[in-house]
Amino acid sequence: MSSLELSHLTVVKKNVSLRETVTLALRAAVISGEMKPGEVYSAPTLGKRFGVSPTPVREAMLDLVKEGLVVSLPNKGFRVTEVSDDDLDEITALRLLIEPPTVRLVTPLIDDAGLARLREMAAAIVNFAGEGDLIAYTEADRQFHIAVLEYSGNKRLLSLISELRSHTRLLGLAPLAASGKLREMAVEHIELVDLMAAGKADEAQELMTQHIGHVRGEWAQH
Repeated sequence: MSSLELSHLTVVKKNVSLRETVTLALRAAVISGEMKPGEVYSAPTLGKRFGVSPTPVREAMLDLVKEGLVVSLPNKGFRVTEVSDDDLDEITALRLLIEPPTVRLVTPLIDDAGLARLREMAAAIVNFAGEGDLIAYTEADRQFHIAVLEYSGNKRLLSLISELRSHTRLLGLAPLAASGKLREMAVEHIELVDLMAAGKADEAQELMTQHIGHVRGEWAQH
């Protein structure tokens, strides 16, 4: 499995700052379970693993404190917050209410250029899943879902989904990646683009419902 290294986060755009890059990687590491719930991590230790100074790591962790992903412990570091089963149930229920019908709504709005971009993003997700790079996989998956939902033109919807995704924990990703099943599930992203390209809005909605179901099913298992 991948370690927490910047070189693995190839999905990050080159024009973002080091702090933003580290924040994206750390957020993905928390969500994917590579940074374990309840454990305490220090900025110097994470800095060594990233190959950067502790300063951007500390700044990034403070961003995650604001998001509720970690808690600051004076003179110790940062503890990854734990998410209960009830929390995961509520997060999944909200995503199911919002994302599938939105996918149905935006399907006729995506042009050929948009579909080509989404197809490229979907292929990257499958590759990261196959490589077992959970940090890059988690961030690429986030970018794909947001890119689809952006066609709704609803900024509040995007903000809400981003927040809900940040508080999700996908602790079952590692064993799924090791068994090869994560790659099989990741192919659903390509299938979704195929359905949207064919104008099959109802089928796309159904697939998104199935896809989000993994979040509370196989992906969230300890």
